[in-house]
Parts: sequence; structure tokens; C-alpha cells
Amino acid sequence: MELTATVGADTYMLVALLHDQDRTDARIIASNWIYDAIQLAGHRLIANLAQSPFAAEPGGRPRAVITATAPALPGVSGEDARLLNVLGHSEIYALKLNVGRQRLFLLFSAEAIGRIDLATLMQAQFECCYALSRMPTVLGAASAPDPLSDRERECLFWVSEGKTTDEVAVILGVSSNTVNSYITQAIRKFSASNRAMAVATAIRSGII
Repeated sequence: MELTATVGADTYMLVALLHDQDRTDARIIASNWIYDAIQLAGHRLIANLAQSPFAAEPGGRPRAVITATAPALPGVSGEDARLLNVLGHSEIYALKLNVGRQRLFLLFSAEAIGRIDLATLMQAQFECCYALSRMPTVLGAASAPDPLSDRERECLFWVSEGKTTDEVAVILGVSSNTVNSYITQAIRKFSASNRAMAVATAIRSGII
């Protein structure tokens, strides 16, 4: 938060990228984004922003993503960019952080274009790399692979939306017993004691 204020940004997001067979998702380690804004934007869009050609290596000159102009970025449509602009992220900088063998990403954004100071931003990037290198345990847990299968993740997502087992079964086109089986497996994988704890763990880890 101190670095966010120092560079002139309004929000920050520290992200690890998880690569699965056919997708790349963002695991959010820390952020002061409004929760609803994260849900609206989606983890896939955040991942695409983090690994966009605009993302700066340490020592490189950062380039801003100006969302009002709907930039042509891989995985970021004009509609996505306009949504970010409406949510108050008019100017976004993506910074690559090299922390040992890990590659993390830091997003700084501001509601007003031109508010973020480039020189201070580059210094903040190095400070983050140094600070995070002293937190290997936290980062290791945050970037751990997603333990859930696609079906287990879907079931937990719909449970988090308040759906009953029968309703999830109708949505996914499977039996209620199958839904219960997927949820039980998810609970076991998270070492949770019940559905609510499994859902909370999945949300906190950025899995759903």
C-alpha cells in the first residue's frame, strides 16, 4: 500500500500465473481491488493483462495500458478494456517481478491517466523483487498448482453462488450424487471440514 501511494497509483494487485493444459489463470496473492471488480473482470482477463506485451521486465521502461482506448492486446478485447475503465482502472501498468525461480506480476492502476510516476514505478519494481525474495514460504503456497479438476471447480463455483446440489446437477447435466461426489473430493483436496470452508479456500486462493 505504501508503494502504491508512492508511485501515485490507486490500486495494486500481486499475481502469480498458473498454467494448465489449455488455460492460464491468475492466482491473486494480494490486492486492494474491490472484490466485485475482480469477479467482474475475471481471473483470465487479469492473467492476460499481467502477461501482455506491455508488461515490463525489471530495469525496462514500463508502458501504460490506457483502457479507454481499448488496446489491441492478446486476450483483452475492447469490451474488456472498457469494463476496466468503468471500474476505475483507466491506466494500468504491469510489472514483471523476478523472485528466485518464480515469475510474478504486479499491476498498478489509477483512475486518472498520467497520475502514476514512471521513475518511482521502476524503483518500486526493484523494491518488490527484493521484499518478495524474503517471503519464499508465502509465495510457494500462493503459486501452488490448482488441485481441483474442472468439474470439481465448477461444482464449488455454483455452490459459492448459492445453488443447491440439485440445482448444480441441473446446470451441469449430471446427477445429484455425482455433484456430491465432486464436492466431497474438493473438500478432501483442500483438507476442509465442510463445503463452506472449501468454497472459502477456493475463493481466497483465486481458484473460483
